[in-house]
Amino acid sequence: MSKKIVSLKVNGKAVEEAVEPRTLLVHFLREKMNLTGAHIGCETSHCGACTVDIDGQSVKSCTHLTVQCEGSEVKTVEGLANGGVLHALQEGFYKEHGLQCGFCTPGMLMRAYRLLQDNPNPTEAQVRVGMSGNLCRCTGYQNIVKAVLHAAATLQQSQTATA
Repeated sequence: MSKKIVSLKVNGKAVEEAVEPRTLLVHFLREKMNLTGAHIGCETSHCGACTVDIDGQSVKSCTHLTVQCEGSEVKTVEGLANGGVLHALQEGFYKEHGLQCGFCTPGMLMRAYRLLQDNPNPTEAQVRVGMSGNLCRCTGYQNIVKAVLHAAATLQQSQTATA
């Protein structure tokens, strides 16, 4: 099968890579980019462990072809922290005990990131609906919701402080 050259940005870095047209984005990120945060869970888009952000949308990378990302900006969980400083969501998951085994956490963080980009001040009900496409087998979700709300409050405070 002939390879195609794909140009995209991953976590702000320009990337140009030859890929087989059938290469799933999750495999490209893990195997070519060595970004292993997006986990391969169900491979059917049901669990959300592979969630990344593409051009301002949450996308489950296990069912998205890399060639579909031509010219796109992809953000993975590795792109959340800034210069070694945790993103408010990462800090929220830590402080509110929003994880147990951690398998779903990267996908949860990326879905929550997009949720807060689209709705910076969500209610608990909005967080629950917004996160409903990502599954966790360990936590019962209560602390995940708390973590997202904690991050929303932190981000609101930092915006108020800089305004």
